[in-house]
Amino acid sequence: MPKCIFLDVDGTLTNYDNQIPLSAIQAIQTARQNGHKVFTVTGRSKAEMYDEILAIGFDGYIGGNGSYIELGQDVLYEKCLSAVDSRAIRQWLDQRGLEYYIESNHGLYASPGFEKRGQSTMMAYAAYKGQDGADQMTVRRAFPEMIFDGDLERNDLNKVSFILESYQDYLDAKAAFPHLKVGTWGGQGEKALFGDIGVANIDKGQAVAFLLAYLGCSRQDSLAFGDAKIDIPMLDYCQVGVAMGSGGQEIKAMADYVTDGVDQDGLYHAFKHFDLI
Repeated sequence: MPKCIFLDVDGTLTNYDNQIPLSAIQAIQTARQNGHKVFTVTGRSKAEMYDEILAIGFDGYIGGNGSYIELGQDVLYEKCLSAVDSRAIRQWLDQRGLEYYIESNHGLYASPGFEKRGQSTMMAYAAYKGQDGADQMTVRRAFPEMIFDGDLERNDLNKVSFILESYQDYLDAKAAFPHLKVGTWGGQGEKALFGDIGVANIDKGQAVAFLLAYLGCSRQDSLAFGDAKIDIPMLDYCQVGVAMGSGGQEIKAMADYVTDGVDQDGLYHAFKHFDLI
């Protein structure tokens, strides 16, 4: 029976240096040749789905942690922050002196001081993820197509990520924007490196449910792969939830199966285990 396979990107398909194991490419392409459908489900905007990812070949894409759904060339769902909210978020961050980047399907746009301030943060993020050469990480290496001098006055935003100077920045953002989805990433709890503000009432699990219903595919024939807390809703929704061995303890504790890490051919081994290839 053909399956629908949903893959997180960062930490699942790619390592945190944007490298994709050849074994993962082989697994995905072979699974599709065997009649299975494979979709990416990621916090990345379309602008971050670089050519080397798209060249692998997928049946569709869920982006913005569920705010955007694409099947082939057709956009099935898209929900952006309102122009009023987008402006209010930028003004709040500017007034607070926090550096940030805004995420849209047309590009990633950095605040004027993001590259300089983000240097140490991206090194810490790479170290947190266990990435080799973390002390050599740069903002431009982490975000190879980020736009550093673009117009920040936009109305097509999926979300805004900002560097936390303290955990209080996250708490205050949550209080300032109670009608939006405010979270953290790049570390657990008070050790988080980033906050983000995006569209409310969406998650990866809801997006997967929407796409399965659109396709007429049974939930019983679905598998989800992820490595972080934000992936838990889709692992919980799908019949089989697979956590990467390089992932966090929380997702590994709830997963049906834990495979190897990204750089240890974890996707390939799991595809073999579940007879997808």
